[in-house]
Amino acid sequence: MNTRQQQLEAFNRLLDIMDELREKCPWDKKQTLESLRHLTIEETYELGDAILDNDLDEVKKELGDLLLHIVFYAKIGSEKQSFDIADVANEICDKLIHRHPHIYGDIEVADEEEVKQNWEKLKLKEGKQSVLEGVPKSLPALVKASRIQDKVKGVGFDWELPEQVWEKVQEELQELQVEVQSGDQDKIEAEFGDVMFSMINYARFLKVNPEDALERTNKKFIKRFMYLESKANELGMNLADMTLAEMDVFWEEAKNM
Repeated sequence: MNTRQQQLEAFNRLLDIMDELREKCPWDKKQTLESLRHLTIEETYELGDAILDNDLDEVKKELGDLLLHIVFYAKIGSEKQSFDIADVANEICDKLIHRHPHIYGDIEVADEEEVKQNWEKLKLKEGKQSVLEGVPKSLPALVKASRIQDKVKGVGFDWELPEQVWEKVQEELQELQVEVQSGDQDKIEAEFGDVMFSMINYARFLKVNPEDALERTNKKFIKRFMYLESKANELGMNLADMTLAEMDVFWEEAKNM
């Protein structure tokens, strides 16, 4: 592995390259905070894919892409005379020190859960009006639900036992069925949302990340369906012309692979 000096030299090299690109490259010169935003989100999802695939070489590459974006934003900030990369680094250093009094102060904690609770309490002392202020509005709904539940747990608003959460899931499922029978689409959607929210809550008690779990299922389905397509193609058949029973034969084969 690289030494600390080599790491600093590599980061300094990236800063030099960013300066040069911003000055000489037509594409880099025209970028703004706003134009980079959607690209950063895309890069974050690509990193997430690499992590789920446990492809460490790809994780390294995607981290590089994200690091470039951070340096890019800081460069634009410096041009606006608002902040630079040193300000960005010092800001997070100061925050980490302040929010880890059990490391940099005289506070004692028993476990990870107490650390998280202290974190949320410190954020409120910093002037935030709600523990939910830190949940980005633009997060995908499933991820946002997880973050909301995790945040309120930090201040003690939570179920005590997994069994209680499972009972809530069953209760919400029953309420959904009532509305399905009523045929009121708006109420069906509302109750369906409640079911999903309660399932995400239950996942937390099972120590399952619901986003990761769903993505694993997505990948599994894609792999099986593509196998089904390939087998149909080998037989010169079109999926649209096959019966469900015929497709199910290949689907079961895919499940056993």
